[in-house]
Formats: sequence, structure tokens, C-alpha cells
Amino acid sequence: MTLRQVTILSVLASWIVFAPCRANTPTEVDVLVVGGGASGVTAGIQSARMGVRTLIVEETPWLGGMLTAAGVSAIDGNNRLPAGLWGEFKERLVAHYGSADSLKTGWVSDTAFEPSVGNRILWKMCGEEDKLDVWPGATLTALTRRHGVWTATVATGHKRAKTVRAKIVIDATELGDAAKMCGAVYDVSRVVQDLTYVATLKEYGKDVAIPRPEGYRPEEFACACENPYCETPRDSARMWSKRMMIAYGKLPNRKYMINWPIEGNDYHADLIERSREAREEILKEAKARTMRFVYFIQHELGYRTLGLADDEYPTADRLPFIPYYRESRRVRGLTRFGIDDILRPYERPEKLYRTAIAVGDYPIDHHHSRYEGNEDVPHFYYRSIPSYGLPLGTLIPEGVEGLIVAEKSISVSDTVNGTTRLQPVVMQIGQAAGALAALAVKRGGTVARVAVRDVQDAILAAGGYLLPYLDVHPADRRFKAYQRIGATGILRGEGHGMDWSNQTWLRADSALRVSDLNGLTDVYPAIRIFPGKTPDHRVSLEEMRGLLKEIARMEGVPEEKEVAGSGEQPDRSITRGEAAMMIDHILDPFHRKQVDIRGNYIK
Repeated sequence: MTLRQVTILSVLASWIVFAPCRANTPTEVDVLVVGGGASGVTAGIQSARMGVRTLIVEETPWLGGMLTAAGVSAIDGNNRLPAGLWGEFKERLVAHYGSADSLKTGWVSDTAFEPSVGNRILWKMCGEEDKLDVWPGATLTALTRRHGVWTATVATGHKRAKTVRAKIVIDATELGDAAKMCGAVYDVSRVVQDLTYVATLKEYGKDVAIPRPEGYRPEEFACACENPYCETPRDSARMWSKRMMIAYGKLPNRKYMINWPIEGNDYHADLIERSREAREEILKEAKARTMRFVYFIQHELGYRTLGLADDEYPTADRLPFIPYYRESRRVRGLTRFGIDDILRPYERPEKLYRTAIAVGDYPIDHHHSRYEGNEDVPHFYYRSIPSYGLPLGTLIPEGVEGLIVAEKSISVSDTVNGTTRLQPVVMQIGQAAGALAALAVKRGGTVARVAVRDVQDAILAAGGYLLPYLDVHPADRRFKAYQRIGATGILRGEGHGMDWSNQTWLRADSALRVSDLNGLTDVYPAIRIFPGKTPDHRVSLEEMRGLLKEIARMEGVPEEKEVAGSGEQPDRSITRGEAAMMIDHILDPFHRKQVDIRGNYIK
């Protein structure tokens, strides 16, 4: 039996394992997730874990979207931010391969894995949830809402389409197709980013070079790396050797992800408003470019023993099920997240950081190298930015009740999409969408009326981040307090652009100074913070206890909480982290002072 036959049988086996669940799936569910990609699978898991009946419908037989079905199995960003289900997925990868170091096979990422392994892990995670069902090979063909209930028509390959009724719909499609069906207002960039049909190559130890593809010209890939064909590179600063190019996306078990942006297999095509048939025709050429690039790698660069893996995708051409889409429709949400919200979060009129439900640390990265039109396009080659918290309002479209958007269709600017589109962020977006949907169902209200703090509490309970503080790990007892106080703005984080791994710190171990507490007046306008003290004055334990006692009296906080923070050496200086713990325990402003979707305190 060949490895390819083994792969096909394993996929069929996975279908059989989940067949009883699918056969008994009710047509009446609480939450319908359209798309089982990177965000759809986490949305479904989170929703089910919060106790509501959830169904994922996915067009391909695989789960994971760009992580697996598109072959982008080298994670970009968030290596030091193991948030929620993204962190759980990574832990399962580590368990599968034996160690975290086993995932550090290429230089583009510290987390690289075989796409088929990722797919199996995600299927297993879904299978562990009693409230979750998955229909693979299922396509949404119609979606309407009446009397507060969505009715979806789903083609599943059977003679008759299935009808699903749901209270909440989550659009986790690759291009925002469900949001369009729902009538959501959205934007599309004038020039969308290139897509890529990834190739997963495998070392065979023998010559497996393919015949020359139709239309092949070596000049198409001349400056993909240093080689005799390259005479005038577009960007000489980004020229690498052929060995570096191949090692870029090296995966475990002698496999290689070919997702090369420099005159490689990126392909410019705007498929967003195209019909399904038109998309398929355009993607044939995207696949053809990838095959020409494989030929270039084998014949011009001399890697004749590398060929398309026969044990990854059970497809006729051994290419992934779908391309890697970097851009989608972007709905107009209750809030729009722009570059200034990342660069200057505390100076903005809307304090969106207070509503954060996911974090990202990857630079802004746009792919436009294969665009040949006349319009100007942004040239962002890993533009460094501070790491950031993504606001909840980006998931809630204006004017369409009962719909939540995920994946790459959230309400962000076209610039910011260059960082929010990355796999770990999208997985967190899905988890937040699932939490929001579950809360809306359980409370019996509308999506927009779910309290921001309730969604954030659900994220924290699941081990997720609200803000990207690197001071402590989620397992640390201080983690939630730091996150909560950061999300009030009482103590503000400090962000730094650091190339590929941008950072933000609460500076928990730094001495607390009077100037650090300026955010207190946003929450408690009547309080005077240490009158007569200079901004640089270091605050003592006794001074902090006195200040909090005064606020507690003004706010009617129960007396028993006021003893927190007592101890020896009352005159010693305290740290910002200690102050965060005291404020959280005594005053609990995160829960006692609610915020609206724009981060304003509700009076």
C-alpha cells in the first residue's frame, strides 16, 4: 500500500469516526459556524465548550483552513503569546512531535508542522466536544433571517440539500461570503493582496523532477533567490541563497512549505466578487504558477529529489484543497480598527484597547509583488508596530443582528489587515466569536447587547489574552489581574516595535510612580492622586493602601476588601505589578465599571 493510499484511508477513517455525530446532527442549533478554517474551528470549539449546540459546515474534508487545507503550516507571530485555543493547538503539536524544539525546523517560524498533522489534531479537538457537530464537504448556498432565526440551506453532496436553523451565525469563510448573503455592508481594498497556492514538498532521496509545465519561463522566477538568472532584483536587500529559500518553510519529517513571496508562487487575483465557477477558473492559473515554480526549484536550482508530498493532501494534484487567501471582504463593524489604534492606543478618542479580545505581535505584512496594474499599492515589508489588543467591535457588523464575523472579514483597515490576518490572531478571533455567540444565546439577547466585560471574562477563563503583556504567562496567578487592570487603562502597557516579534510590557516589576496612576482619574474622576507629590515620586505600600481605601469608601466597596495589600514594611516602594494586584482585588474596576463597545465608561 502506498503512502498516498494510507493518507486517503486515514481521511476516510476520520469521516467514519465522526459520521455518527454528523448523522445525528440536529437541524435546530444555537450557533451555525460557516467555514471550518482557522477561526471557524476555534469558534465552534469555544461555543460548544460554553454549553450551546454548535454546528460547523466546511466545504473541504479538512479542518483548519489556512493552517492545514491551504498548507500554511508555519505559524507567523504570537510565539510568546500562547493565547487560548491557539496555545492549546500548539501544545498538542508539541506533544505530537515530542518537544517545542521539534517545531523549529525552518527560519520563518518557531512553529512548523505537517498540514495533515494539524488537520488530525483539529478533528480530535472538535470530536472531544459533545455540543459540537461538523459537516465536512458542506457548502452554504442560501441564508435568510426571519423572526430572530437564521435559516441556512446547505449542500452536502446528497441528493437533497439540508436545512439548518440557528439563532446566531458566525461567518468564518475565507472571503466573507456568508456576510454578503446576510446583507452586511463591507469594504474591499482597491488592490487586494496576492494569494498563494502553497506547495508542500518532500525529500524522496531520488530524482522526482516533473516534466516541463506548459508556459514555463525561468524568467518568471529569476530573482526568487540568488541564481544565474537574477540580474536586476527588485529588492537587493531581500536576496537569499537557494538554501535559505528552501529552508524558509522547512517542516518536520523532511518536508518543505513553499510559500515564497519574492518572485515565487504568489499570484495576484481578485476573487472576492467572482462567482464560484469564475474563482475555480482563476485558481487553475494560480496552481499552474505553483507547478512552474516547483519545476524551477527542481530543474534550475537543482533540487530534483524534492517533489510534491504524496502523504499530505488527498487531492489528485497533491496540492492543497484551497489557496492561501490574505484578504477578504472587511465588514463595517461597530468599531473599525486602524493603524493609529495600534501605534497610539491611549491617545485615541475611542479607547478600543479597553475592549480587546485577542492579541497580535506580527508586523504589518502586505503581499503585492505579483500585481501588475497601474494603481499604487502599499509596500509594507514587515513594518514594525507595537503588539496590540484587537477590539471586540470589529467582530460585530453594523445593521445585521445575529451575525458575527471572523477570519479575515473583521472590521479593520486595509493596512491593519496585514497583521490581523495571521494564523494565531485569526484563531483568537474565532474563539472570541464563539464566546460572543454563546453568551448571546445563553442570555437570550442580541449580539450587540452582550457586555464587553462578559466576553473578556470568557476569554480570560479560557486562557486567552486581552492585551499582549509579556510580563507573566497565563498560568501565573497574576495573569488575569494584570490583564484586567490593563484593560481598564488604570495602568498602561508600553509597546515596542521589534521587527518580527513586536512587544508590549505592563512593566510589572518597575517601581510604581505617581505618574503611572493618571489612568485612575478616567475611572474615578473625583479622586485626587497624591496631591503635593511629584509625578516621579515612588509610591509606598502604605500610600497605595491609603489611596485605595479612600476610593473604596467613595465607591461603597465592602470593608473586608480593604485589608488586602497589608504586610510588613509599609514604607517600602511597591511595583506596578503589586499595584495592579491591589487595585484588582480591592476595587475590581474591571467588573464594577463597565465599558461600551467603543471603550467608554458607562455612567
